[in-house]
Amino acid sequence: MATANIGFEEKLWSMADKLRGSMDAAEYKHVVLGLLFLKYVSDAFEEKHEALKNEPYADPEDRDEYAADNIFWVPKEARWSHIKDNAKKPEIGQIIDNAMVAIEKENPSLKGVLPKDYARPALDKTRLGEVIDLFSFKVGDKESRSKDVLGRVYEYFLSKFASAEGKNGGEFYTPTSVVRLLVEMIQPFRGRVYDPCCGSGGMFVQSEKFVEEHQGRRGDIAVYGQESNPTTWRLCKMNLAIRGIDGNLGPHHADTFHNDLHKTLKADFILANPPFNISDWGGERLTEDARWTYGVPPAGNANYAWIQHIVSKLAPNGVAGFVLANGSMSTNTTAEFEIRSKLINADLVDCIVTLPGQLFYSTQIPVCLWFIAKNKAPKGLRDRRGEILFIDARKMGHMVDRTHRELSAEDIRKIADTYHAWRGQPEAGTYEDVKGFCKAATLVEVQEHEYILTPGRYVGIEDVEEDDEPFEDKMARLTSELAEQFAKSRQLEEEIRKRLGGIGFEF
Repeated sequence: MATANIGFEEKLWSMADKLRGSMDAAEYKHVVLGLLFLKYVSDAFEEKHEALKNEPYADPEDRDEYAADNIFWVPKEARWSHIKDNAKKPEIGQIIDNAMVAIEKENPSLKGVLPKDYARPALDKTRLGEVIDLFSFKVGDKESRSKDVLGRVYEYFLSKFASAEGKNGGEFYTPTSVVRLLVEMIQPFRGRVYDPCCGSGGMFVQSEKFVEEHQGRRGDIAVYGQESNPTTWRLCKMNLAIRGIDGNLGPHHADTFHNDLHKTLKADFILANPPFNISDWGGERLTEDARWTYGVPPAGNANYAWIQHIVSKLAPNGVAGFVLANGSMSTNTTAEFEIRSKLINADLVDCIVTLPGQLFYSTQIPVCLWFIAKNKAPKGLRDRRGEILFIDARKMGHMVDRTHRELSAEDIRKIADTYHAWRGQPEAGTYEDVKGFCKAATLVEVQEHEYILTPGRYVGIEDVEEDDEPFEDKMARLTSELAEQFAKSRQLEEEIRKRLGGIGFEF
């Protein structure tokens, strides 16, 4: 049995992916993530069970002992040892389905959440048994447990499935580097955190990590979310449960626009990655909605409906950070221009960040981050009323494979520190405009630019370092290089002509 060391997720993924065979990634996702969840709840239960055996007055079969530590009660037929012992049996699919049913029955908060389709004939039971063997690793020591091995494996697998599914993967997964940047910028230390389109819950996981990294406690933030896709809603419930996060995702999946499950919520922090440019959001049925304080959003694009929904959910000192398509910064359709100009004039727009392309699995288009603040003169920080910070981060990030880019920890720190310095946080240093990167613009300047929020309009072009090479020498060098390239070009042209002539296509 393998032992889980920190950093072994990639190896585990490559082994699990080999077992997928011809199964579609979207289908295999539920097989694998469901088993990981079963392993998690069983491991947590067994660990507590062993601890209680060694306590003189404790009863290992007392459910209250587990509930007190936010641990799910796992009946004997659902424990991983039982699953592993039966992994080679042809009826293993039914055994897993029964285990999922038993866990849901014993733990009402998981009702309707777990996958129960392992007995279907199309699922290769030999491969299923091999996946169970693969996941029968041991979380070896206390350090591994404290570093949340299974939580990290689950998160890593989510990202790999998002990559494998391409465009559809974006529905449930926001790249970790983008989520980290949002979290580092709005710093959700304490209060209510809300995501109106929460996918698989990445914003919540990173928020909890942020709190813990800054010596806070897990209970310092309260999590509220909503998700319209039933499958993704279940993934989120499992992801939060694996992380030990007690989140309120509503009793079921629901569309945020047409069935707001958190009507009275006023959030201290909002983090979101709404689906880009959706046209079928049912806007024509919501023209009289109370959320449209700054104008009725167009029925053909939900971007400005998301912005206004988010604004409507902010507490008096609330801050929101969310992802939108770049078009949202400059669209001049009548309805969207009217809403954007009113948001700017109301001094709600705090900061705009443009990001490089290829960060997302679902789209290659570059995106931007909007930051909205209800109070731009908070106690103890600089008064930023009448200003908007623009950051152009399009040149940042590095390619991690042929099609995907990631922001590094240094990139995230540079952007976040710039924002915090502008806000007046002493530990972030003194803010200064940097040509080509950041600019604190006045509302008057933005109004003069016809309310366009594209950072490139404001930050300018970065200064190019002058070199000390004399002009004549530089021109001689450059023309020599150009002549060499022209000569190579002619050679290639002749070679192509010859090759085409050789197969009867002379020209």
